[in-house]
Amino acid sequence: MNGILVPISMFLGTFAMVFGIRYLSNKEKMAMIERGMDPRLNRASVPKPYLSLKFGLLMVGVGLGLLVALFTVRGVFCGSMTDAEEGQAVAIYFGFVGIFGGLGLITSFLIEKKAIEKDYKV
Repeated sequence: MNGILVPISMFLGTFAMVFGIRYLSNKEKMAMIERGMDPRLNRASVPKPYLSLKFGLLMVGVGLGLLVALFTVRGVFCGSMTDAEEGQAVAIYFGFVGIFGGLGLITSFLIEKKAIEKDYKV
């Protein structure tokens, strides 16, 4: 009995979610038309010029984090590792990925901020 209820409830939930999103989107567009606004000029269609820079620096940061974590694990845990040491190695990998990914995003922010300040000075 439970085997058939799960797919049915998933289908109904997905249908309700899609219907609700479309309904609310239509309602929002109608409200914009009533106020004299153009619904096609939505903020979602505005280009994001630094998005590729942000993701590029994030991926570089993640790659550097994995590389530094690899060298750190090999340097600290030379030879064979016990189960506890393998758990610590996994934590090192996740830690370095987070640190260097965050540094990539911070670098992206600083580059964007510098470019925006340069545009406003002119």
